[in-house]
Amino acid sequence: MPAPNGPIASCSVKISGVHYRTIWPIATGGVRVIDQSRLPFEFATVDLQTLEDAAGAIRTMVVRGAPLIGATAAYGIALAVRHDASDARLDEAERVLQATRPTAHNLTWALTRMRRALEGVLEEDRVAVAFGEAARICDADVEQCRSIGQHGVELIRSRFESTGHPVNVLTHCNAGWLACVDWGTALSPIYAAHDTGIAVHVWVDETRPRNQGAALTAFELAAHGVPHTVVADNLGGHLMQRGRVDMVIVGSDRTTAAGDVCNKVGTYLKALAAWDNGIPFYAALPASTIDWSLERGDDIPIEERPAEELTHIAGRTSRGTVETVRVVPETSPALNLAFDVTPARLVTALITERGVCAASRAGLQGLYPDRQALRQAPRQAPRASSASTP
Repeated sequence: MPAPNGPIASCSVKISGVHYRTIWPIATGGVRVIDQSRLPFEFATVDLQTLEDAAGAIRTMVVRGAPLIGATAAYGIALAVRHDASDARLDEAERVLQATRPTAHNLTWALTRMRRALEGVLEEDRVAVAFGEAARICDADVEQCRSIGQHGVELIRSRFESTGHPVNVLTHCNAGWLACVDWGTALSPIYAAHDTGIAVHVWVDETRPRNQGAALTAFELAAHGVPHTVVADNLGGHLMQRGRVDMVIVGSDRTTAAGDVCNKVGTYLKALAAWDNGIPFYAALPASTIDWSLERGDDIPIEERPAEELTHIAGRTSRGTVETVRVVPETSPALNLAFDVTPARLVTALITERGVCAASRAGLQGLYPDRQALRQAPRQAPRASSASTP
């Protein structure tokens, strides 16, 4: 379905010639999302009708990416009050959704915003208010991601104009259209560059263990016609040493007030390689990803996901069927931590919807002086989830 909450021109990616957002309301009163667990082999959608549907979609990564997790959680609140608009149900919905994925700050941000929007609202009015606020969150995400692209493209343009050669950008995980409502974060500058005629090529990390780069980033770049090459996660450092990477752009699931960046596990290693080779390393993120209550990246909760994501891998066979096979010995245990933290000292700059800034408290304060009132006293958070599922 074309973008339901904004003009077609706001959309970045087409599938079979049709512009899509990743989430949109439908006539039945539910919400429709792209089922990312079936990509790249099948483009399919799933309808979410209940709170439990929304929570399950987040937990099982039918939807994923910090901004899209937040948007789905917002609609999850709306779906909950559609069936029961009581305070008790609203409390339950918030607890259920908050427990789905602990690392992405957009989840907490969206739930807080929805709760504030519903404060003091009569039960009979809550459904309309909730769906309206969720739609506004989605529209704002589209505009924020578009703006990230407009600020970030200047970094690519500057490199292109200084060399005259195609700009090689390495990215890790998926921080594109599929991770947001539209456009993306790390990929938004790349789409903007491609669309304005700047020659750009993307090195796409496969991003084990769930292969979001190989499956999702490659899928959407191909759909948009952006030149790209999928590489093994461990090849990035070699490419940097050989001068084949001009810059690294990644997304973020949570960024601290001091500029530490939490992103898909493996990001820290790319930052180290970039630092050693004098290559700019950027993180692209909207304001909703910044956790003003945290100073240190060490205090970000790191999600531990099921070991099966590491011990097994899915792929399409020569017969055309999609099958899952085990790639680790039956007797070997596995640890599957989903994220790591790149300290601010390794981040060249942050690309946000308000501009590009240093990865520091001063840099962020310069762009977000109005957000400092939201900062709370620093709090401690668990370093990892001990549960086998998020």
